[in-house]
Amino acid sequence: MSKVIRIGTRDSELAMWQAKTVKTKLDALGHKTKIIAVKSTGDLVLDKPLYELGITGIFTKTLDVAMLNGDIDIAVHSMKDVPTALPKGIVQAAVLERANYLDILAFKNNEEFLGHPEGIIATGSLRRKAQWLNRYPTHTVVDLRGNVNSRMQKLMDNDWNGAIFAAAGLERIGIEHEHTIGLTWMVPAPAQGAIMVVSLENDPETTAICAALNDERTEICVTQEREFLRLLEGGCTAPIGALAYINNEDEVVLKGVLLTVDGTKKLEAEITAPLGEHQHIGRDCANSILSRGGKRLMSEMQSVDVATQIFSTKKLTEEQQRMFSDGIEVKSTDFIQTSPARIAPALLKKEHNNVIITSQNAVESLLTHTTATDLKFKNIYCVGRKTKRLVENSIGKVTYTASNAKKLAEHLVAYLEGTEVSYFCSNIRMNDLPEILEANNIIVNEIETYKTKHTPIELESSVEGVLFFSPSAIDSYLTKNDSNKTAYCIGETTAAYARLHFKDVRVAKLPSVEDVIALVNENYSN
Repeated sequence: MSKVIRIGTRDSELAMWQAKTVKTKLDALGHKTKIIAVKSTGDLVLDKPLYELGITGIFTKTLDVAMLNGDIDIAVHSMKDVPTALPKGIVQAAVLERANYLDILAFKNNEEFLGHPEGIIATGSLRRKAQWLNRYPTHTVVDLRGNVNSRMQKLMDNDWNGAIFAAAGLERIGIEHEHTIGLTWMVPAPAQGAIMVVSLENDPETTAICAALNDERTEICVTQEREFLRLLEGGCTAPIGALAYINNEDEVVLKGVLLTVDGTKKLEAEITAPLGEHQHIGRDCANSILSRGGKRLMSEMQSVDVATQIFSTKKLTEEQQRMFSDGIEVKSTDFIQTSPARIAPALLKKEHNNVIITSQNAVESLLTHTTATDLKFKNIYCVGRKTKRLVENSIGKVTYTASNAKKLAEHLVAYLEGTEVSYFCSNIRMNDLPEILEANNIIVNEIETYKTKHTPIELESSVEGVLFFSPSAIDSYLTKNDSNKTAYCIGETTAAYARLHFKDVRVAKLPSVEDVIALVNENYSN
């Protein structure tokens, strides 16, 4: 094959390790390859009909869309993260030989706590939580999120006895903990430890090349595990585990388990069939559990409201809501509302040599009073790419734009033509920009262009993280809520203000709603 095979992956350490493994194998077969890290859904057009089959995970969706858009040729996934139904036009090309499928317990000091009625274990997985509580019903299980490195650090920073990890994840990126136990009694997630390569259905040449990487025995096992999962999913989030293996007698053995979230109820089944006659053991194992109370158990779990984990201080669209990974519950409402302010006609007719606009709201409010042709703005200075784009589409050319107000002020101090600016702003605004300018003898004429009103609500105690898109939203939030949450911020200006109040502040890689959502998903990936 003469073309370069573009390998798509997320940019996390573990995802890159998996992509490099696939690249090495393809390179060894004589193919040209390169890795493309797909970081964000922000610039991708999500074609809703592609996901009518239930594809909801943000990590796989981003790569799927990149492939369907022609940006990459194949994608590499942790197979346990891949939905059981692939989107139209995408096919499974290969499953690599499975690594260690076990869950392991990393613990501190010693393991004596396992024999005591009290113990604290951390995990973000419902499956691990349910199985632990089933075995140790008097223990406490606390939530643990983040990438592998951050979760290991949280274990060391807290008074927990231990935390549960996937053995394959630790081994692949070379993380070693001093004290670990393999949880051989815990049934892993379906396809845990396996790497999956997907390709385009209409690209049979690339699909055939990737097929050379396929490990048949692994594929046989994970296919049955995923069929078991598919039949039990039923649209609800439930603790489900499955493990298939081929024994010394060339038999395929599948063990499946279904539990309630609190671990008080557990249903399991084990099916064995000769290799070559194994095609329905996933179905048979699922039906065995469903027929012995599984339907009733899942119905009970579906009727229980799941606690909200994330709240957005900006109302999200339905499409944006769908971008959150499975298992993340999110609610949203606007914590600030804006309305145009009354501006004296003389101010709008006046010539303004140097104009500062720091928000899209200011642009929209200006245009409710007048037209772009009537505005006499010579030099326009903006904050943010989106504001710049709106100004240039509706008013005129922007002289300079900065990523935040402080950087804009510093630029103006150095390069402003004249000693006076017109600042079209809200009744509520940050002080950085005018204070820096006035401290450098630049006159700031503030023109109240729109009014900002705080419209906060008191959040449920179950909310773990809050999405912020402006400093004003943070002020609004704090009037009714405390700061013991994780703050996910759209940009550095918002994050800098959040750090004055919140201990845990995360900043999106790019200033878009989609990137803030991707930031949340990264924190909640297992």
